[in-house]
Amino acid sequence: MIFESVGPLKGSLGMRACGGCRRFLFFLPLVFFLPYLLSVLELHEKSVVEDLPRKNRQKFDHLILGPAAGQRLPNRLQCQGLKALNKTSFQASSIGNSISFVTVFTIYNTSLDVHVDSRASNMVTVGNASYSKTERSMAILNVFINFIQVTMPKSDVFILTDPASDLSMPRKGVTIYPIHGEYSRDKLMLQRIRSYITFLERRIREHSQGQGHINHYVFTDSDIAVVDDLGHIFHDYQNFHLALTFRNNKDQPLNSGFIAVRGTPDGISRAKIFLEEVLRVYSSKYMNASRMLGDQLALAWVVKSHPSFDARRFTKAQPFVEDIIGASVLFLPCATYNWTPPEGAGQFHGMPLDVKVVHFKGSRKRLMLESWNFFSSSSDISDMLCLILMSGRTKYDF
Repeated sequence: MIFESVGPLKGSLGMRACGGCRRFLFFLPLVFFLPYLLSVLELHEKSVVEDLPRKNRQKFDHLILGPAAGQRLPNRLQCQGLKALNKTSFQASSIGNSISFVTVFTIYNTSLDVHVDSRASNMVTVGNASYSKTERSMAILNVFINFIQVTMPKSDVFILTDPASDLSMPRKGVTIYPIHGEYSRDKLMLQRIRSYITFLERRIREHSQGQGHINHYVFTDSDIAVVDDLGHIFHDYQNFHLALTFRNNKDQPLNSGFIAVRGTPDGISRAKIFLEEVLRVYSSKYMNASRMLGDQLALAWVVKSHPSFDARRFTKAQPFVEDIIGASVLFLPCATYNWTPPEGAGQFHGMPLDVKVVHFKGSRKRLMLESWNFFSSSSDISDMLCLILMSGRTKYDF
């Protein structure tokens, strides 16, 4: 087994051939391999020592700008410094129905972090504001609301939360919506789907009592920035019940951070049934991933297990509609409706010019605060997108 793990020997001595080759290597005297193995160990030890400082330098506590990827590529944002050369165009929605954003958010017991947060080394400064570890999530939530109020000022926000959570958000157009459940960190993604279902059930009751009007819903993570009006989704695509965002990823083609639901009684009802099936699959197949990714795996299972579904459609960033377990599902490309700045090395082809939602996953959350701080001073979303584009590869310490 040791010999098979040595890469250069595998190629040079034909390890990929039959088992006889392996037997030949096995009976060779160990002294034959000893100099080689020692040199490999020495190289490995040297590389580990050299990699440690490099890994420590990968995360930064301040904004780091780099080259803007996607230069001279069609349909990509072009930047000169922090100035956008091809401005994105923003058009107000032409539909008469209102749109509400729905997110799940809770506050955990932070008493154990008080001493840690009191140290200056754990403070994060963005612009003129500094945040302790326990304040950062609230700052992200506020910026999430800020972007919605800029790009879709007629929309309101529902924050689904644990009734025991001490959450206060005295802002116009924002409603705290308590829903009982299990909001522990290990079960939060599972609870999120349950909270969505409970929210939709209450909307169905309102419609049945004649209290509801046509109001569309966009369920999102709270670490996104809406940078364009999303009302056109419900206007341009008339025949869907719920919308999901997809990417060309074999194992996780669907991202659960953006789910749109048409606000008709039929749309809400069918979306609820669809999410109930996702919850059933999640609970039965992916509880070992309940802290993270389980909902995305369950979404993919429900969609890809449908007999008529062709997963090859995920390879092209074009919207399409499919009927899945009685619901008409609109699939929208993540490149436009759930775009994530890259993190670390790898191929990257820039930012699509028509991007409408930017998703600041993981350590990119500092970049979300930096982006709002920049927009507050520039009031130009196109230029702000250049800031995101030029700093998206940075791994922030957040």
